[in-house]
Amino acid sequence: MKLFTKGLLLIALPSVVELALLAVVFDTQEQTARAVQSAADSKQILYQAAALEDPLLRQAARVRTGLIVSDAAFIDRHAAWVDLSDRLMHLDQLVADTPQQAGRVRTMRDAINRYHAQALDAVQSLRDGHSVKSYMALEANPMPAQISIVRNELAAFIAEASRLDAERSTSVMQTRARQQYALIAAVVGSMLIWAVTALVFARNIGRRLEVLTDHAERLGHGQPLSAPLAGNDEIAALDAALHQTSARLRIAEQEQVTLQKRLQARAAELAGVNEALRQETQDNEMFIYSVSHDLRSPLVNLQGFSKELQVSCDDVRSTIDEAHLPDPEQRRLARVLDGDMRESLQFLRSSVTRAAAIIDALLRISRAGRLEYQWQRVSVGRVVARAVDGLQAPIRERFATVTVRELPSAWGDPAAIEQVFSNLISNALNFLDPSRPGRIEVGALAAEPEEDAQPPAQPQAPTTRTYYVRDNGLGIPAAYMPKMFRAFQRLHGDISKGDGIGLALVRRTVERHGGRVWVESAEGAGSTFFVVLPDQPARPV
Repeated sequence: MKLFTKGLLLIALPSVVELALLAVVFDTQEQTARAVQSAADSKQILYQAAALEDPLLRQAARVRTGLIVSDAAFIDRHAAWVDLSDRLMHLDQLVADTPQQAGRVRTMRDAINRYHAQALDAVQSLRDGHSVKSYMALEANPMPAQISIVRNELAAFIAEASRLDAERSTSVMQTRARQQYALIAAVVGSMLIWAVTALVFARNIGRRLEVLTDHAERLGHGQPLSAPLAGNDEIAALDAALHQTSARLRIAEQEQVTLQKRLQARAAELAGVNEALRQETQDNEMFIYSVSHDLRSPLVNLQGFSKELQVSCDDVRSTIDEAHLPDPEQRRLARVLDGDMRESLQFLRSSVTRAAAIIDALLRISRAGRLEYQWQRVSVGRVVARAVDGLQAPIRERFATVTVRELPSAWGDPAAIEQVFSNLISNALNFLDPSRPGRIEVGALAAEPEEDAQPPAQPQAPTTRTYYVRDNGLGIPAAYMPKMFRAFQRLHGDISKGDGIGLALVRRTVERHGGRVWVESAEGAGSTFFVVLPDQPARPV
């Protein structure tokens, strides 16, 4: 397995495990949300059940009073019976997933319906002038039988609902605790996975490099070499070449003393270089740790191992050069060292460098989203003037003309707004067409009132302002337009250098101000970037 493939595995395997840990965290979050919703439903059920008894007892009292005074008006309160029915229906919907509680609700509803029917019969008898003694007999007890049934079922219902509420509250606490444990486990597990993977990779490569170094030393001292390394990576290929070299060197034992002295001098030099590299690596690690330890640690490990491997390769190359091998062997070893090995190391180092640059850019974008803004009325004309003054050197270099029109004020952070226009003007300067005089114009569109439901006699003042930065540069191809405000997207990279995050920072800053940014362009004719910023503080909702 090639070193490049091993490096990919070093990144891929921990990433897969991290995704699995994230899936566990998301699952516990979903369980917590369900538990919280269930607890809220329990509170609602208890509230609805507790609010059912009073209107029922009041209605029973009205029925009894109506029978005593023989007045149907006390009994025939249709709205009260409808209210009781609605409450029971709502309660039935809330406990639909609990069969036992739903059965109690149906029992209460049947009892109330029977009591309601009995009350309606009494009302009809009163209206027809018939005797209501039979109904009075039903009301002789302290509490009507149907009402007693309802109260008993309601008491059992509330007791069971209270028990379920306690269980669900306990479940909420347990699921939240599991969620915290899962999150902690994910963070710690991620760090451990990266550490273990890096350690395993380092031990594997380190052991093989130790064997390779030992073979080189034995080769320098004319001693026999141990068994060759297994595998088909660059280190194994280099070790095989060393074994071939050792076989050739046995013929030239007379040069052993001279070669040993040179190797000792080279070892001392190598120790000094290693110490300097160690100190430099330590300084870099301190800086990287202060920026973003979790993101930088794997890159630092790869950087260090690639340097050590390069030094070892250089050492072996020097040893081979000094051995005065025959030309076929010399070319073969040079092909191994200067070919695949050097290319792999170069690719590894460039990849690490690119990753670090990406991390730096991402940190800049991240900081742009976390900066504390000082909200105030901003004179856009002044901040644009400061931005133009700061860009006078590139303006003179490109013989460009920058025209600033009258710019209305906006509401936002002065430094952030200045950065927005500085990036847009700098972008326009970078992509001017060298074949014609460059012209850049900064202005604002005419204000348009908001479309609001107000009489025409009272126009609504605009709440946003639209500014533009127009140039006559190279323009943007239509196919590239959707990618303009994405990070790390660079057009005409051969003309202008940069990390490709300027427009992404512009979009992030403008969106944090509650505005938006877009571009209109024609390839070969120039581009116009539009920026919408608030004209006044956001209205309270």
